[in-house]
Amino acid sequence: MPTLAAPTRPHRVAVLVTEGMAPFEFGSVVEVFGLPRPEIDGPWYSLDVCAERPGAPMRMVGGFSLVAESGLDVFTAADTLIVPAVPETRRSPSAAVVEAIRAAHERGARVVSICSGAFALAAAGLLDGREATTHWRYAGLLAERFPKVRVNPGVLYVDHGDVLTSAGSAAGLDLCLHLVRGDHGARVANTVARRLVVPPHREGGQAQFIEASVLDREESDGVAEAMGWALANLTATITVADLAGRAHMSPRTFIRHFTRRTGTSPMRWVIAQRVAASLPLLEDGDAPVTRVGALVGFDSPVTFRHHFTRAMRTSPSAYRRTFSTV
Repeated sequence: MPTLAAPTRPHRVAVLVTEGMAPFEFGSVVEVFGLPRPEIDGPWYSLDVCAERPGAPMRMVGGFSLVAESGLDVFTAADTLIVPAVPETRRSPSAAVVEAIRAAHERGARVVSICSGAFALAAAGLLDGREATTHWRYAGLLAERFPKVRVNPGVLYVDHGDVLTSAGSAAGLDLCLHLVRGDHGARVANTVARRLVVPPHREGGQAQFIEASVLDREESDGVAEAMGWALANLTATITVADLAGRAHMSPRTFIRHFTRRTGTSPMRWVIAQRVAASLPLLEDGDAPVTRVGALVGFDSPVTFRHHFTRAMRTSPSAYRRTFSTV
């Protein structure tokens, strides 16, 4: 799991802006990493806005211009590099941008893309042989242009530790909060999420595209009732039949409605909630790690460790050593 580069200085984040870029994903990066966080103890991030030609106005989608103060030298030297988008997906970025991304990765920096920014990482060779994602509308083109990349068009984000990719728009915000969670722990990430007025955690494997985002009242209430019951009873044995009964649906109907509403399966959602519930127990509690899994509903320490490691890319014990406040 990536950690802050040093406890005595801010972790340096650099975001690349380009001519013709849409501002939403860029704004998400600024909101998470560029605002001061006086409510959080310890060093926070520093943010540099970088461009290939610093000081030159660049037109953004929406009819305004942006001027970046820093160049590719600052971009390459950062601890975390973020490419939020490229306006031209059928043509690779300039050789200078590609080389800056490749050099930073070779130096050990963490490299992140949001939306079509994955095309820049692919052009630098960082995604060869790896699973990656981008906005679903660009997934086919990414796979066509870069056949060595295992493109997964259905997930919110993919984390390889050193290289991370996300879908577009709000998924970029999910990935930014995921980075904060990995660097500072769940409690800090939840604090940032509250300030942003967004849900604190959507797992990377959740679907980008949900078939029906607006449901009728009866369906919405049934699924919501089942989800609320599950959250209040995470330590109990929970089956699809249990959830379906709470929603007054057959299991088959419930699975269909639940997946349409959330973009994931009922049991995968339950596992994600149990992992999320374990984080404050590992950070602030003193229960043994072997006991924490049982406290949030996992039937054995082995099962807990498996699902926790899959979701958080580190073991429960390592997570506690990094983020324990006790």
